[in-house]
Amino acid sequence: MVTFDCERPRTLAGFWREALQAEPVMETDDFVILGGRPALGFQRVERPTQGKNRVHLDLSGGDRAHEVARLVELGAQVVRNHDVEGFSWTVMRDPLGNEFCVGDPHEPNDHPASSA
Repeated sequence: MVTFDCERPRTLAGFWREALQAEPVMETDDFVILGGRPALGFQRVERPTQGKNRVHLDLSGGDRAHEVARLVELGAQVVRNHDVEGFSWTVMRDPLGNEFCVGDPHEPNDHPASSA
């Protein structure tokens, strides 16, 4: 499981639920888990870490422009776009400021030098 520290677990889980079309498997005021591989956890903390994420999600699949637009409608923000040797991705922030990337579809053995 990948766990996000945040001040509003249900709010953040709601965004990621829609973004990944994942269902909650456990939910309290202080902790929400969305099912999936990996599962995502959202844990209430008093003071989330400020600054750059040490871990981030890289999403890829279909039409990147369409997916970025869909995520913006859900409350995400575009930070910047990258193009490196035939691979492109968009760095985004979820509604509570956690960075993640949406990349063009690629093969499992491709290892782009992406960073949020």
